[in-house]
Amino acid sequence: MRIGDLAAATGASARSLRYYEEQGLLASERSSGGQRHYPATAVERVALIQSLLAAGLSSSTIHDVLPCITEEAIRTPWLAERLRAELGRVETQLDSLHRTRDILAGLVEQYAV
Repeated sequence: MRIGDLAAATGASARSLRYYEEQGLLASERSSGGQRHYPATAVERVALIQSLLAAGLSSSTIHDVLPCITEEAIRTPWLAERLRAELGRVETQLDSLHRTRDILAGLVEQYAV
């Protein structure tokens, strides 16, 4: 599928898709006219990339862990440790957001008319 089709199927912009490709997160083949063509599996891969980005992982971290996530044979203690570290970071962010939510909820309750 061409880049516009992949963008439409995933909700990612063509610019984002090109960025994912530049970062080594996504691969395409070029037609004789130079157009990018992606396999059908790219839709699922882009969804995974977007999920990992939304979780706060950097593109370089995603680059490091993506092969371990998508290829069953590549499961290592390094991957488990890297993902645990990322999970810890996300849990810290969640704790902070919960505290902020509680403060805001208290303010709304106190000052709402």
